[in-house]
Amino acid sequence: MLARRFLYIIAGLIVLTLAAGIGWTLFQDQLMRFAFVPGVRFDADAAGPAPDYARPASWLARPDLPDDPSRWLPKGVARAGGKPEVAVFYVAPTTYYGKASWNAGLDDRESRKWLTVFGWSEASAFNQAGAVWAPRYRSAALGAFLSSAPDSAKALDLAYGDVARAFDAFLAQIPASRPIILAGHSQGTVHLMRLMRERVAGKPVAKRIVAAYLVGWPISTTADVPALGLPACTGPGQAQCLLSWQSFAEPADPRMIREIYEAAPGFTGAPRKGTPMLCINPLTGAPGTAALPAANLGSLAPGADFMDAELKPGAISARCDPSGLLLIGGPPKGFDRFVMPGNNYHVFDYALFWANIRADAAARAGTFLKR
Repeated sequence: MLARRFLYIIAGLIVLTLAAGIGWTLFQDQLMRFAFVPGVRFDADAAGPAPDYARPASWLARPDLPDDPSRWLPKGVARAGGKPEVAVFYVAPTTYYGKASWNAGLDDRESRKWLTVFGWSEASAFNQAGAVWAPRYRSAALGAFLSSAPDSAKALDLAYGDVARAFDAFLAQIPASRPIILAGHSQGTVHLMRLMRERVAGKPVAKRIVAAYLVGWPISTTADVPALGLPACTGPGQAQCLLSWQSFAEPADPRMIREIYEAAPGFTGAPRKGTPMLCINPLTGAPGTAALPAANLGSLAPGADFMDAELKPGAISARCDPSGLLLIGGPPKGFDRFVMPGNNYHVFDYALFWANIRADAAARAGTFLKR
């Protein structure tokens, strides 16, 4: 009797697991929207006052801050010596996953926590190439990317307004001739793309851009890149070019990314549909090249606390497929948290290739400075 009851319990759990899996497969878009899209109307006042970028408190990272997560380094990595000759403007990804408003306030506790994590895991990759500046901004909610409602566009506009003002303040506070690296991820890349089109392309500042790391967002090679003011990088060590990639384990299902990608025309006005996405392999610094795990100088494998992250070389491969996805082979060990639908390793776009990005940025800065 007891054995039979146990079998009934196991059978019930199997049925529930299958039902959950089928439900997720059939309704994942609806479930994601239900979980993350705010149920309130957009209200700019709900995000609190705009940051004042003349104040150090409005920055996550800048050279004069005593507590700057972008200066973090994993064990075994030496700190760069000498005076930095390059300034890095880094824009963090989405840090607000709530539904109470369309934008996070600067004092939102969860948003500030995640911003610090991204300072450790992403912005730190550039501290060898130059001094990092990273603004705090009123991040649009994750749900803004899951809805086509007008409130979504308003939330993104508010966040971009902060980033654009931060960039102006950044330019005003560094020497007028200092070379610049632009770096972003996800929502940060969305804002940097707009910034490049509106504030960089065709302007004198474009001549100062060492490279732009526009990571974690689909960029059309034909419908976007020509409007951004820099060409795509074609090889390692090249300066004055831009890089992008989106990390997927195999089998990859980029349907959600494709829907976002094809929903609107590119920055040139041409449709993105049917065009390849830009993919520069972070292990080789070039498009269309594959690299075995041995080429990976070190991935940041997160521990219980991110500051305990361990740098693991030779663990993860990468290759760009014809559509523009960066494929990393089967799901890698140690990176199983926060994986998005479709085997999308979006959250780890920097961490998977941290040491290579660090070397790549330093090499491109070296090339630029030799000019």
